[in-house]
Amino acid sequence: MSTGCLSSGTGPPGGRPARCSCRVWVFLVSLTLVFLTSLFFSASLRGGVGFNYLEAPGWEESRRVKLVPSYAGARRPSAAASSQQRTCECPRCVGDPGVSDWFDENYDPDVSPVWTRDNGQLPPDVYYWWVMLQPQFKPHSIQQVLLKLFQVVPGRSPYGSWDPGRCLRCAVVGNSGNLRGAGYGATIDGHNYIMRINLAPTVGFEEDAGSHTTHHFMYPESAKNLAANVSFVLVPFKTLDLVWITSALSTGQIRFTYAPVKQFLRVDKDKVQIFNPAFFKYVHDRWTRHHGRYPSTGMLVLFFALHVCDEVNVFGFGADGRGNWHHYWEQNRYSGEFRKTGVHDADYEAQIIQRLAKAGKITVFPGK
Repeated sequence: MSTGCLSSGTGPPGGRPARCSCRVWVFLVSLTLVFLTSLFFSASLRGGVGFNYLEAPGWEESRRVKLVPSYAGARRPSAAASSQQRTCECPRCVGDPGVSDWFDENYDPDVSPVWTRDNGQLPPDVYYWWVMLQPQFKPHSIQQVLLKLFQVVPGRSPYGSWDPGRCLRCAVVGNSGNLRGAGYGATIDGHNYIMRINLAPTVGFEEDAGSHTTHHFMYPESAKNLAANVSFVLVPFKTLDLVWITSALSTGQIRFTYAPVKQFLRVDKDKVQIFNPAFFKYVHDRWTRHHGRYPSTGMLVLFFALHVCDEVNVFGFGADGRGNWHHYWEQNRYSGEFRKTGVHDADYEAQIIQRLAKAGKITVFPGK
């Protein structure tokens, strides 16, 4: 005897149509259940229903990488904002909205350029992009590394928000040979912040490059001792760089990364700042738009200044007047840098600088 749905005795002999009708009914019910289940899960993915076991794992475990993340907390100028709204007392202010739609659409003042105790936990996409810049065979635990680092250096940002009554003028001084003979020294030294990059000497080049420095941006392999009144800003490309700075300011255990590095570093510990990888990726995503593997240190410093200063003036970027790419301290002006490598795209970065200048957000001093 069949154990399925049977007829009630009103159908033809054998009950086949009833069985058929029952199978159709079961099929329709199953289809309805599948539809409702699909609808339920779709709602959960939109945030209507949450499941703990479907949540992304911890920030060091998640491997979802987005090329262009949506930066949480991004502030956009309101419709009421106009060119009359002032964020500083300078003649032209970086933070003033309504001057350039392109700049306002890409500029996010909420992404801090400094890595601190408060923003130490990187978003997963930022973390896995950053650790792949210079991959390590056995990467260190980033949480443990930061914990030790912030016992040695302050781990806080010294920069505040916009102040309509302030005019903080910054000079971003690149290393281009176009500084030679330009005579910008006094002009550079007249700024509140003077930011220099990597090796960048001043002794012997005071007339053209200035003599004062407030911020010096370096990575471990380019690091040098600094005067006590200068902020050392470490641009880290890997967790080992963070281990190195902790060591160089304490035990001196690290002497080698992918190249020899200084065992001890003489800088003011209280002025050490760490460049934020989230800000690094923000520049790569929003501004250089993935041209090159990652932005040059010069571009990172320029956008650092655009996020902490009211007025930004740029010196020593690009080729010299003859089209040669070299450093201002090099004797052989034809020995210098490539315009485009597999790492940085100097031509594209030059276009961004020109566009920033056209938007009135920076002033570029062309040199010689």
